[in-house]
Amino acid sequence: MTSRRVLLKGTLYGSAAALLPTAASASDGGALPRLPAPTGPYPVGIRTVHLTDPSRTDPWVGGVRELMLTVLYPARSVGGFARAHQLTPAEAAVFSAYAPARHPGLPRPGSVDWGAVLTHGHAGAPPLPGRRPVLMYSPGGGDSRTLGTTLAEDLASHGRVVVLVDHPGDASQVELPTGLRTTVLSGPPDPATFRAMVDTRIADLRHVLDRLGSLPLARVMDSRRIGLYGHSAGGTAAVHAASADRRVGAVANLEGYLDLDSSAARLGRPLLLFRTDGFDGADRVDSSWAGLPGRRAMLPDASHWAFTDYGSLLPPLQASGLVTATARTALVGPGEPEAALAAVRRRVGSFFARHLS
Repeated sequence: MTSRRVLLKGTLYGSAAALLPTAASASDGGALPRLPAPTGPYPVGIRTVHLTDPSRTDPWVGGVRELMLTVLYPARSVGGFARAHQLTPAEAAVFSAYAPARHPGLPRPGSVDWGAVLTHGHAGAPPLPGRRPVLMYSPGGGDSRTLGTTLAEDLASHGRVVVLVDHPGDASQVELPTGLRTTVLSGPPDPATFRAMVDTRIADLRHVLDRLGSLPLARVMDSRRIGLYGHSAGGTAAVHAASADRRVGAVANLEGYLDLDSSAARLGRPLLLFRTDGFDGADRVDSSWAGLPGRRAMLPDASHWAFTDYGSLLPPLQASGLVTATARTALVGPGEPEAALAAVRRRVGSFFARHLS
């Protein structure tokens, strides 16, 4: 079993300061990325939630399984409520080093002020009255929930409650009340590790489903209208989690493999199978989706991480000279980012609007 990789907050906040760019470096070309604004009619509120599952032992480090969630929702008003940062200082410090190590060609540590990036969610804002559909998101393998912020904010601005689920252990970084967990992955997982990762995510998602009624915003969640969506390994987990859980009414799989077993074929509910035309795993995606009933969609001139916040963040960083063209194309494709983002928002939003109305 992998040893526990938890660091105390005080230590990490100190290392964060060393990794974030100085004012001088920012003025000399260091970048402060900005997330695109949501397009819906409602302002967005945001809260973070810590959950534990005493019935499970964490498969990566032992001890009780812990989860962190971000809940986004349409707000009644946002006056006086500050916009939340996408990452905590501790998370930003780790991400600054993790991103270029995993994806060569991304900005070197300290050249981007990741800790200063603001979401469009206002922390603690009062929710808009009424019960609304609930959408739960599982990120790609090795990614944290925060890389799904842009799509989630847009879905919330159109009247849904969106729950972003972090999966400690394979997530690049996630700050828990007990400290910060970093990924146990050192590269693409072998088949056994991938299976363990997906099984853990499935159990995580089902635990969150079990706990929806006790979350702080339960009063505005309609438990009769629940959808799951996920990117890559998160899409795999979302489909398999829903296959044996009738509480889920619709699932959107953003380029996740579905060849672990035959349960995806037994889903029996609306399924969106959405992929890019530039993913180097396209052959496996196509073969694993063969014969599955579901609505298929293609994102052109794009690659695998165009479904995440990388799709909006990397093109401006490339224009600033902080990201190579090779890295940008490999991760998100060469296409026009605004068009890709609009297509993802429109396709995913309309799918859930149709099936969770």
